[in-house]
Amino acid sequence: MDLEAYLKQKGVWHRFIPKAETVHTADAARAAGLDLHRVTKNLVSKTDQGEPVLLIAPGDKRVNLKVAAKVIGVKNLSLVPFDQAEEISGYPPGGTPSVGHKTRMRVVMDKSLLEYGTLYCGGGFRDRLLEMKTQDILKINDAITAEISS
Repeated sequence: MDLEAYLKQKGVWHRFIPKAETVHTADAARAAGLDLHRVTKNLVSKTDQGEPVLLIAPGDKRVNLKVAAKVIGVKNLSLVPFDQAEEISGYPPGGTPSVGHKTRMRVVMDKSLLEYGTLYCGGGFRDRLLEMKTQDILKINDAITAEISS
């Protein structure tokens, strides 16, 4: 999927930030010199019915899958393995953005991220981050916000 074309088509402000190639959020934040709390983890998960769900959380927190499942009204939610995550999102783990996925997913964003005007997420590849306005991420995804991490 061409993330840049998708963002232009949506007409939203965005900025790509080149960095060293990384897979983990903490490494990405360090490589780009950013606050880990503002670099999001974009975790592809699945309900017990097999429905893909994207969980967006601050890089310095852990997602509580039980809480996230309750928020969307399902019994269980589990993270999908790296290879399946790429099949669903269209992006490699470490490059997964908060928007523009191959498969349409319900999205749950951690409420603590709302305090920032912009957030950083995977930029489609492991060697860049994407900065976007938090409100655009919410709007494009029609995302639910809840306290899903600690």
